[in-house]
This record gives sequence, C-alpha cells and structure tokens, in this order.
Amino acid sequence: MKVIRYSKYGSPAQLKVEESPLLALKKHEVLVKVHASAVNDYDRSMVRGKPVLYRLLFGLFKPKHPTPGMELSGTIEKVDEGANSFKVGDEVFGDISGFGFGAMAEFIAIHENALVRKPSHLSRTEAASLPHASLLAWQSIQPHLNNLKGGQILINGGGGGVGTFGVQILKQYGSDATGVDTGPKLQMMSSLGFDEVIDYKQIDFTKNGIQYNLILDCKTNRSPFSYLASLKPKGIYITVGGSLSKILSLVLLKGLIQLFTGKSLSILALKPNQGIEGVLQMHQNGHLKCIIDGPYPLKQYPEKLQYFGEGKHSGKVIIQVTKT
Repeated sequence: MKVIRYSKYGSPAQLKVEESPLLALKKHEVLVKVHASAVNDYDRSMVRGKPVLYRLLFGLFKPKHPTPGMELSGTIEKVDEGANSFKVGDEVFGDISGFGFGAMAEFIAIHENALVRKPSHLSRTEAASLPHASLLAWQSIQPHLNNLKGGQILINGGGGGVGTFGVQILKQYGSDATGVDTGPKLQMMSSLGFDEVIDYKQIDFTKNGIQYNLILDCKTNRSPFSYLASLKPKGIYITVGGSLSKILSLVLLKGLIQLFTGKSLSILALKPNQGIEGVLQMHQNGHLKCIIDGPYPLKQYPEKLQYFGEGKHSGKVIIQVTKT
C-alpha cells in the first residue's frame, strides 16, 4: 500500500510517498481502506516537531508516528475477531486521534472505537472533512447556546474548518456572527452566513471597541489580556488552537482573570467524535455544508500541508487517498 512517510522532524518537503506492507490487526482493531483524509494542525506539528513541547507526545528525538493523518473516511476491509462494532463493507469515518494517527495511507489498522458509521447523506469527501473541525466548533458552542441566542459571537480564523462549521451552527440559533480572516476567504465567509467579516490585515478586532458574548479563537496569537476589552461582562473566550506559548499563558492566568473581571477564558479539550450525531443531523436537514478545499491526490500532501500552514486554504483541505 502507498503511505506518506517521514523519519525525522523538518519541513513538509521531506515527506515521501512510499510502499508499505499491511499491518496485522491487534485486538479490537479493524482494517480500513482509506478513501479520504484531511490536513490538520496536528499533522503540521507532528511533521515539524514544533512547538518543541509537542515532542513529548510525538517523539522526543524522532517521530514515533511515521505517517500523519488524524481524520478519515473509508470502508472496513477486515475485522479482528474481538471487534464487533462493524462488518466488512461498512463505510466509516472519524477523528482517530484518541487511538493513533496514520490516515495518510491507503489502509490503516485502528481500534474500532475510533470510528463511527458513515450515513448515506454524507459523501466520502465530506465525511473526511467533518469530525475534527466540526466538533471543535460544536463542543465549544453547544454548551453555551441557550445563553447565546441573539448574542454576538466572534470567530477568529473564521475561514478555516472550525470557523466555517461554527458560523453555521450559530446561525441555527439566531446568533450574530463576526468572522476574522483575510484574503479571498472573506467573500466565502460572507456567503456562508457571517454577518460581518473583518480583515485582520486592516483592522485589529481587539481594538475596535466592539464587545462580544463569546470569542471562539482558532489562532490564539495574542496575550490573554488582549481579549478582555472585546468581551462583554461575563463574556466567554474559548481557544481551540494556535500559539502554544499563548495557550500556556492562558492556562496560568485564566483563574485570576475570571476572579477579577468575571470574564471566562478557557481551552477546549476535544473529545473525539463526541457530539457527532448533532452535527450529522444538521447536515441531513440541509443546515450544514462542508467547505472543501480539494480533494487533492495523495502525492500532493506535502505541498498541501505547507499550503495549510501558510493559511491559504478555505474550509478543510482534503486528500483523496484512494479513488474507489
């Protein structure tokens, strides 16, 4: 089978398509033929080995996950006798990061609990785009929906996967949504439902005097104190990714900030695939669409990982791993 491989930390240019034998199944694992996968921040951090602190997860001196990829859609090809969630031929998808990585390969052996059944209303490409980003948005927003009806919400990084799913979730509950990004993504964001779009190259949203009930931050490139002026009294700030040093600052300071200001700053600890039923229901009802950048063939994965890292993508960057 063809796989994306790397043996040392470095730029995406070092990634290669190689031939590899199929892995034997372990207890409760299934063999999945991967139809499509998605590019994510985790992929970029794994390949680059940066921020360096992440090497505690990915391997201190060299990668312990030689094939990246944490989202997939595919078909069950083989089932370990201890696995009973699926049968051969079932179409599945999921965020597999709770059990491992390696979705940038034609086949993957993964624990059955890493996967959910793909409904017929979801295409294979859509399924690969959905689990990670949509659930970062869903798990951030859903607990606060009752308090956000009619409220004002800002999504920093609104043109990426989390932002494009997040705005569609918010619009179902009558919230006013502002998105921050730049370039061609701004027009796409307006067409998707953002009430206002801000070009961060032209306007600093933390200094324009507007306050929000909730800020969902996909970039986290500022000090935690920078966001306080943009939050209403008892406002909520949630980060789902960005600069590790800024996130660590938030961890250290969030308690004091809430004590003295009444404003809540938090980090979402994603629970893979939890809540996917709500997202799928929105898709089936026609209230959620997947914004796809691609799909691109597997051999283009190295350049598309670089493209993703430069923030040039719109929505989710999808790699078509196999054609059938």
